[in-house]
Amino acid sequence: MTSGISESAALTFSGRGILLDIEGTTSSVRYVHDVLFPFVRRELDGFLAAHWTDAAVVQACERMAMDAGAASLDAFAAGHDPRAKIKAEVARLMDGDVKATGLKDLQGQIWEHGFRSGELRAHVYPDVPPAIAAWNAAGIDVRIYSSGSIAAQKLFFAHTEAGDLLHHFRGHFDTTTGPKKSAGSYRAIAAAMQLPPAEILFLSDIQAELHAAREAGMATGLSVRPGNAPESPVMHPTITNFSQIILRPTHNPA
Repeated sequence: MTSGISESAALTFSGRGILLDIEGTTSSVRYVHDVLFPFVRRELDGFLAAHWTDAAVVQACERMAMDAGAASLDAFAAGHDPRAKIKAEVARLMDGDVKATGLKDLQGQIWEHGFRSGELRAHVYPDVPPAIAAWNAAGIDVRIYSSGSIAAQKLFFAHTEAGDLLHHFRGHFDTTTGPKKSAGSYRAIAAAMQLPPAEILFLSDIQAELHAAREAGMATGLSVRPGNAPESPVMHPTITNFSQIILRPTHNPA
């Protein structure tokens, strides 16, 4: 049974779940790179000074050390100031746009302070709020899969320019589920959603992620938004606006 994807200007979907990437799909790449990332760089030193012994910060830093191949933060620091090592590692990973789990955890904790203080308000495209509301009303299970930590995702959607959108999502997945370019990650997500993969549409601006989702059996759509890196050749149905997704429910009447 197919999921009912059309290659036309509209993307027709007859499944029961929609899985969304964030950056370049629901929200501008520029917002992430021009607002969120600079906020981390600016606040990192003061945040670590104030929260270095917090359990959540310790956990994130330990994970960063393990992501770097060390057995522990102490081993990673190798006799040097561990806080200085973490600051240098954050700079290195961000300079390389590396989507490491420990880094994303620490970034999310720093963003939390910005969102809760009101200094940060997350960008979403204008077509996103009405679309996800309509999908919810139609009984679609809408979830997020992003390299950003689950905690950061929830903060992001609870504090958008369009208000609190968090209630529209039934669940969130990050790289603790698995890499976004691995088909196994999408199989695990489908199992968590309790849906056959063919009943789930995954939207992303990165074709390598879409390839993995398609390999797992999901329907796919390439998000083409202003500022997104061009993808060529295009191997998935494309959308430029969530209003182009047409639901064709196939549920049998009770």
